[in-house]
Amino acid sequence: MRVYVLSRNKELYSTKRLVEDGLAKGWDIKVIDYLRCTIEIMKNDLVVNYQGKILPTPDAIIPRIGASRTFYGTAMVRHFEMMDVFSTSGNLAIARSRDKLRSLQVLSKNGVDMPRTVFASNKSNAKDVIALSGGAPLVLKILEGTQGVGVVLVDSEKAAKSVLDAFYGMDVNLLVQEYIEEAGGADIRAFVVGGEVVGAMKRQGADGDFRSNLHQGGKAVLYKLSKKEKKVALKAAKAMGLGICGVDMIISKRGPLVMEVNSSPGLEGIEKSTNINIAQKIMDFIEKNVKPKKDDIKRKIKKDKIGA
Repeated sequence: MRVYVLSRNKELYSTKRLVEDGLAKGWDIKVIDYLRCTIEIMKNDLVVNYQGKILPTPDAIIPRIGASRTFYGTAMVRHFEMMDVFSTSGNLAIARSRDKLRSLQVLSKNGVDMPRTVFASNKSNAKDVIALSGGAPLVLKILEGTQGVGVVLVDSEKAAKSVLDAFYGMDVNLLVQEYIEEAGGADIRAFVVGGEVVGAMKRQGADGDFRSNLHQGGKAVLYKLSKKEKKVALKAAKAMGLGICGVDMIISKRGPLVMEVNSSPGLEGIEKSTNINIAQKIMDFIEKNVKPKKDDIKRKIKKDKIGA
């Protein structure tokens, strides 16, 4: 089995773990920097060049596409998919998940509960936006923000209006959401692989920070999902069409609310907090979905005969 991990940094924990468990299965698994790939498109011929050479067609790819490189990264995933290569998450699903507004619209359409959210242009009346969001305190999110960056909590309508006016003045796209106070700065990440929750952790924000992101100093511990939380996580993953994802939820008085569905969730936090080999789960998912080619079968038979 030939598998490529599409990642810009082979030293990242997640990338290294995927390679380790691919090698443990005896696969030919390599890290490919997708920004160094060049695609050729001709009649009935799709080719990927890598560092000046034609890249052998893999059986599967594992996209680890950075948020700032979504356009190029998803274009590369799409090219591989058109070459009949299995991708653990499709290009359309990745692009959909990276657009915070679009992903919330998709989740809403599919009956997934979430905090009340308002999106408006910079010409909208700030007072109306605040009222539609349920009033202060409110959470303001820049659409292009990642890992907790660009997320602001405002505790009064006056402060909310000032921040909204400032951001709108800079022509920044914002989502305005109700603040779920009872969550206490904590959230739950359910890690979904192939339509199955394979692990979950609870993340608690640093002292004085309502954001629970590990990149912002939060801490993670093992968490056992309730039946309802598990059902919501699987429903969100299915709605987004992602084979691998992290579904971030917060617990409210009305039940679990989905905040985001991450198409490239990190493995370090979930593996270390749960002691579950998530990378192996991903390899098992690939194995279930990729039929071995005739050449691979012949090599295995030959190897078995030599070892007999």
